[in-house]
Amino acid sequence: MTDQRTILFMPESAYGPTNNCIGIANVLRDRGHRIVFAAERSWAGRLEPLGFEEDLVDLAPADPDAGGEQDAGQFWTDFITETAPEFRKPTIEQLATFVQPTWQALIDGAKFCEPQLREIIDRTRPDVVIEDNVNCFPALVTAGVPFVRIMSCNPLEVRGIDLPPVFSGYPIHDTTGWTDFRAEYDRTHRAMWSAYDEWVRSCGAPGLPDLDFIHTSTDLNLYLYPEVVDYTEHRPLDPTWHRLDSSVRTTDEAFELPEPVRSGDGALIYLSLGSLGSADVELMRRLVEVLSRTPHRYIVSKGPRHEQYELADNMWGDHQVPQTNVIPQCDLVITHAGNNTTTESLHFGKPMIALPLFWDQYDNAQRIDETGFGARLDTYRFTDDQLHGAIERLLGDGALRDRSAAAGTMIRARRGTHVAADLLESVGR
Repeated sequence: MTDQRTILFMPESAYGPTNNCIGIANVLRDRGHRIVFAAERSWAGRLEPLGFEEDLVDLAPADPDAGGEQDAGQFWTDFITETAPEFRKPTIEQLATFVQPTWQALIDGAKFCEPQLREIIDRTRPDVVIEDNVNCFPALVTAGVPFVRIMSCNPLEVRGIDLPPVFSGYPIHDTTGWTDFRAEYDRTHRAMWSAYDEWVRSCGAPGLPDLDFIHTSTDLNLYLYPEVVDYTEHRPLDPTWHRLDSSVRTTDEAFELPEPVRSGDGALIYLSLGSLGSADVELMRRLVEVLSRTPHRYIVSKGPRHEQYELADNMWGDHQVPQTNVIPQCDLVITHAGNNTTTESLHFGKPMIALPLFWDQYDNAQRIDETGFGARLDTYRFTDDQLHGAIERLLGDGALRDRSAAAGTMIRARRGTHVAADLLESVGR
């Protein structure tokens, strides 16, 4: 397609989905298309320098006490921080105290910004609308142009009878607890889903699938997950679905190893609990203390509360680091198992230690562990010896290193962002 199209992206207001969309949008922009981001307001000024238009939305009324410019994704940083104590509970108990309130916050945001989205669509007149989120925004579905869904959470979001329930973190080869988890999900979510479905219909959009909060597109669905850890043998998808093995942006700034981690003994390890998980300062402090007593060097993505804790002598870190240029230089990744960091680590062929906190991170952590690309630990109950032992075991496993590197080579060769751009151009015709 040589003629320009206007392509509207609406990612969830978090770094993972937004960076995923940036990776794809960057390819489309280079092909001459007009890219508009209907991102959440705190992303103001962060997307235009990349060559995209910003036409932003608010997910809630403005806070008169918020002061000046907010960090990108501040809406969710604040929400996660307030509910962090819930992450210490088993996943089935989190359904009532974290997952359901999170869905409700997402629903409230969708309702609040619905009129704004309709105005944005009228202004920008897109040829394609793309949503990378977990809940429906009726204005996007009813825009009168092709609607594309991107799923950049764990693929269990598309359910299957032979698959563990989403958000459970349960193993795929042991069905213990599956029925109870699904029953508790129904009990805690049914009334909220029914009310949301009614509102979605009132906005002119089709009804939602049972207990799902977003539609499957009839035009094109993309999901982000490397084949080596996917569930394809357990749940085939219809022809509208296309897997992207990765969606790694090329917009991160260059990164040279700083002192004190540029030289020295031991492996180089990247620690990131994501923009949301790293807001748990107590957990970050514990990780710093435990990792300080290893013979290795660490690059730390310190997160939004970076000023509230100090790093050890064998570490360097910053509020944010250019992750896609950091991971390739490291030997191992310690991660919250967010979908973005998980897929990027596999993209660059790096094994992982997964410390999940919420949402689909448990599913990613379990999948990394059961497919042999890393180890899952209990985020709040791991012992020093368990973390130290996992580090040494993974670093010392030559077969794992070779297998991870081979997987990374295959994933990179599949050029997920270009595959997505091709598919979006096809839909845009």
